[in-house]
Amino acid sequence: MIGTNRCIGSPVERIEDARLLRGRGQFVGDLKRVSMLHAAILRSPVAHGHVAAVEAAAALAIAGVRAVITAKDIGPVPRIPLRLLPLPGTERFLQPVIAAERVRYVGEPVAVVLADSPALAEDGVGAIALNIEELPPVPDRHASGRRDVLLFEEAGTNEAMVFTGVKGDADAAFRDADYVRRDRFAVQRYTALPMEPRGVLAEWDAARGRMTVLGAAKVPFFNRDTLAAMLNLSPGDVDLIENDVGGGFGARGEFYPEDFLIPFAARHVGRPVRWLEDRREHLTAMNHARQADCEVEIACRRDGTILGLRGEVFVDLGAYVRTNGLIAPRTLAQCFTGPYRVPNVRMTSTALLTNKTPSGTYRAPGRYEGSFFCERLIEFAARDLGIDSAEMRRRNLIGAGEMPYRLPRLEPGGPAVDTECDSGDYRETFERCLAEFGWEEKRTLQGREIDGRYHGVAVACFIEGGGLGPKETARLDLAADGTVSVYVGSAAVGQGLETVMSQIAADTLGLPLNQVRVLHGSTPYLEEGYGAFGSRSTVLGGSAPPPVCGSAAPPNRLIWRMGAPALLTGAHLRSPSWRRTACGSQRRSVTTTG
Repeated sequence: MIGTNRCIGSPVERIEDARLLRGRGQFVGDLKRVSMLHAAILRSPVAHGHVAAVEAAAALAIAGVRAVITAKDIGPVPRIPLRLLPLPGTERFLQPVIAAERVRYVGEPVAVVLADSPALAEDGVGAIALNIEELPPVPDRHASGRRDVLLFEEAGTNEAMVFTGVKGDADAAFRDADYVRRDRFAVQRYTALPMEPRGVLAEWDAARGRMTVLGAAKVPFFNRDTLAAMLNLSPGDVDLIENDVGGGFGARGEFYPEDFLIPFAARHVGRPVRWLEDRREHLTAMNHARQADCEVEIACRRDGTILGLRGEVFVDLGAYVRTNGLIAPRTLAQCFTGPYRVPNVRMTSTALLTNKTPSGTYRAPGRYEGSFFCERLIEFAARDLGIDSAEMRRRNLIGAGEMPYRLPRLEPGGPAVDTECDSGDYRETFERCLAEFGWEEKRTLQGREIDGRYHGVAVACFIEGGGLGPKETARLDLAADGTVSVYVGSAAVGQGLETVMSQIAADTLGLPLNQVRVLHGSTPYLEEGYGAFGSRSTVLGGSAPPPVCGSAAPPNRLIWRMGAPALLTGAHLRSPSWRRTACGSQRRSVTTTG
């Protein structure tokens, strides 16, 4: 029966696993093309300097090295646009796809070598004579703030952006509080380490004027549009194909310099080109994350009720503002308070440039750092006030009756932004966790030495946003044998997308799971898509609005809208209507008969 959940919530076997466990996955490293060349990238060995010369003659003299591409071969060097938070002023700090006159971090691309084999390409990289006149580096956010050395002189500053989260009157709360404590905390740099490093294979069809890029991940439609603009092509002449992906974690799939350089190289030489990142490259070239420090303070009543939080957070962005580099500092300013009721807040978050690998998103960007800072403050306050740490948190969790609960108002230097915790019973969840953990029993182990080891227990609370908009797209095709192909704009990065979309479609359409096939992430499937980030794939992809607003559906085409199927034929379609939602997307309401 349509609408009965047989698959959703059931322990079904993951559809993706069979081929992967049997070695039948197809990653970029498994792909080969006739006359394919292999790319290796010469990267800056210094953190900061002027590029005086790039001499490629010795590299080109190596048998099997076919080309060396530098900024001069590209012409006007494109800069990588921001995917999220493209705020005014950030354009000054965007990353060029290749260094032309200046390098700003170890690992920045300077040249691309194309050869008959990966080893020959690496030999070519080693033969290039690179002359960089070193400049004083900006090693940390303290040096960045002093402005003794500027990464972009024309900007006059190393501050990429300053965000402020404001709620109530923080100064008054601290003035009237029974207890105040100030502390400094820091979080070091991290980066994602997927089992499969990045890879790109690009093919240029000169006769048709079409570019095909394999190895897309996370946000293929944004990357397609970005690449098309950089190559002066229309988006319809660029296809990004998603293969199996060996992990994402927020860092993989953003638009990196290589996502332009390899397609450009393929068009430049008229042959397919493949580049596979090695682990050393990965550690210096892929987005870093997390590095932040703060000086923050908490104001409380004697009973542990939090009255206010205020302070300053500093985020080390690295050398450039990359596609989503401002998400962490933005989130730190607005979501520092986590799941707690804090009526008065003033938190400033400053994003600063340094001569390090640029940063981006990685697993709850900004929320991890903010949670660590906030939870440490609460832990110290509980100890000072003589309150059990769990009880301190219990007293300050947002209550179910307070939902939706408004978080601090964000002031990014442009229009202020509001957001909220929309629903949930945090206290119920908290009590269940304590009970299942056995908090009251285990807390007696605190500080005890047992069998040569000291034991400690702690509790912390954390919230994460999900279902990030604006929308997602999907299409369903019904075959003559009754099987359904589900095309979704969401991308798969190892999170089980094929399985969950199959479960939703099978239950919605009343079909067995094996009659559903899911195809995802590749740009030829749909006219638009938004991808896998912000814990959105199931929430929005699983209830996808129409891919093209206002377009008529082809006859006998099953279109899946918000989880409800409607057979759109001339005989069955009746009174379609459009309505605009608050987020600016459109959804179609269809009434069916028969």
